[in-house]
Amino acid sequence: MVCEETGKAALFDPGGDIEKIEAAISTLGGTLDVIYLTHGHMDHCAAADVLRKKYGVEVIGPQKEDAFWIDKLPEWCKMTGFPHADPFTPDRWLNDEDTVEFGNQKLQVKFCPGHTPGHVIFFHEQARLAIVGDVLFQGSIGRTDFPRGDHDTLIASIQNKLWPLGDDVTFIPGHGPASTFGHERATNPFVADERFA
Repeated sequence: MVCEETGKAALFDPGGDIEKIEAAISTLGGTLDVIYLTHGHMDHCAAADVLRKKYGVEVIGPQKEDAFWIDKLPEWCKMTGFPHADPFTPDRWLNDEDTVEFGNQKLQVKFCPGHTPGHVIFFHEQARLAIVGDVLFQGSIGRTDFPRGDHDTLIASIQNKLWPLGDDVTFIPGHGPASTFGHERATNPFVADERFA
């Protein structure tokens, strides 16, 4: 995400493919200013520390309950055949209702545990845009069978933290196509309103 007024760019959840990430930033015409993490799974944070050191920027997020995921990055990567990543500590942990900024842009932080215990999402109110990591997908929700995942907690996070932001909000998930909260409330078999009526 690039602030058009300042050219400063925020990078969300860099899991790998550093060359592709750098090419994308260059294409957008921005200068990397900060790295935000929604959660500590390797496919969302394994490249964060490498990029932090290379560009001299801060890594911000997720919430501290995900520290155990980041601390065990080498083990998770080895177990799954993912490229090696060293553990690291973010420059700042986030909490519910925090605000973060890059350039002239402000993002609200919402604590949304369930997929992981320290998962957060980022909401740009003016743009009506949410970066939701692996909380919600088009037609699905995040997995909860990983260590310290919890299905009921995830459903509560979606209903209590995402839906109140508005049906018109477009969200970008960690995997797959974008959608809107309104569309998911009407059609998503896991969290559609009619399922809980």
